[in-house]
Amino acid sequence: MSRRYPAVSIFGVPTDIGAGARGASMGPEALRVAGLGEALAARGVDVVDRGDVAGPRNPWQQAVEGYRHLDEVVAWTQAVFDASSEILAAGRLPLMLGGDHSLAVGSIAAVAEHCRRNRKTLRVLWLDAHTDFNTSAITPSGNIHGMPVACLCGIGPEPLVRMGGHVPALVPAQVRQIGIRSVDQAEKRLVKEHGLDIYDMRYIDEVGIRQTMQQVLFGLDEDTHLHVSFDVDILDPTIAPGTGTPIPGGVNYREAQLIMEMIADTGYLGSLDVVEVNPALDARNSTAELAVDLVESLFGKSTLMRD
Repeated sequence: MSRRYPAVSIFGVPTDIGAGARGASMGPEALRVAGLGEALAARGVDVVDRGDVAGPRNPWQQAVEGYRHLDEVVAWTQAVFDASSEILAAGRLPLMLGGDHSLAVGSIAAVAEHCRRNRKTLRVLWLDAHTDFNTSAITPSGNIHGMPVACLCGIGPEPLVRMGGHVPALVPAQVRQIGIRSVDQAEKRLVKEHGLDIYDMRYIDEVGIRQTMQQVLFGLDEDTHLHVSFDVDILDPTIAPGTGTPIPGGVNYREAQLIMEMIADTGYLGSLDVVEVNPALDARNSTAELAVDLVESLFGKSTLMRD
């Protein structure tokens, strides 16, 4: 491949603070053990691993007013926001290794602020089994990893909604959600009310992954900053068992590869989250290894050389 990819700065966020199962805190190291940095470097990408950001321990407490561990989540997402902002300012691509998906409030708020400052159009691809559009009023658990998209769209606790200083950080029209197959009952009404652009598994089954991705990527141009937030639970649990909220009927291996390859074909990838890898629930680090394989495809790995 002759395409050049931006320099990448990796940073880990070793916490499961927003999740309902312990273990995603070990995700960053699992991805490193699976060879993520080395795989990108072998593709000719300039890669630096900045190590892990720091934050509070997980107190493992019950929800308070609809939120579990809100203060701790705010601390971790602020650390993510700061690291992402610094990397973007240096002209590099931030690659966040989670950790649970609540951390995307920090990474995407930083990207949104970067785009406003540089007059870029932001598009977020949310690869996930869940819409993550819960609120304290409707959440069945209080787990904040089920709320990041709502927070980014201005619905949620003030410290998260105001992350980055602009409210909302983004609007639903900037988000495309792919692979969705688990939405809480009250959450279904909320995503419909706010008009989220959702390509659920039924849609993918009906039209196929190629047409789905053509629609998801339609309208991108050189002024677009493309952020991919990759929750490994988009994948079917038969190929990715190591995650805290596995839902049957997910994206299979070839569908996942085509998603990544078609994103890579655009040339507009500007930032990336890889989250919810849980080695405590995995089989011999197979989920982390699959995630690395798919990230390689995001950076241009393909069977043949393509124009």
